[in-house]
Amino acid sequence: MATTACFIIVSRNDIPIYEAEVGVAAKREDAAQLHQFILHAALDIVQDLAWTTSAMYLKSVDRFNELMVSVYVTAGHTRLMLLHDSRNDDGIKSFFQEVHELYIKTLLNPLYLPGSRITSSHFDTKVRALARKYL
Repeated sequence: MATTACFIIVSRNDIPIYEAEVGVAAKREDAAQLHQFILHAALDIVQDLAWTTSAMYLKSVDRFNELMVSVYVTAGHTRLMLLHDSRNDDGIKSFFQEVHELYIKTLLNPLYLPGSRITSSHFDTKVRALARKYL
């Protein structure tokens, strides 16, 4: 598993609908805010790249010191963003594909309002298990 990994799902309206620190606990107390800042700063780059390619997995789109931002854009323009310090491209791609499938299952739930925060403990548990498996 990556020593630093922060995962976020951002809706097409740039509203974060799910966030999780999936790596080993950070040493700095402001690390969570720093990770959010880096991921949100990368949204502009993702916005530009998403319209220039038909690929869903955009690989590493931004970098901050030793941290990299990898992005997966769904057909509905929801962005799955991962801040990490590892170079496991195949594992990251597999992680994104599995989480995308899990996200689609959540969207199919008639009780879930698309664009609202995902508060399901089942979803959170599955994402963390996928992070342990692939990252």
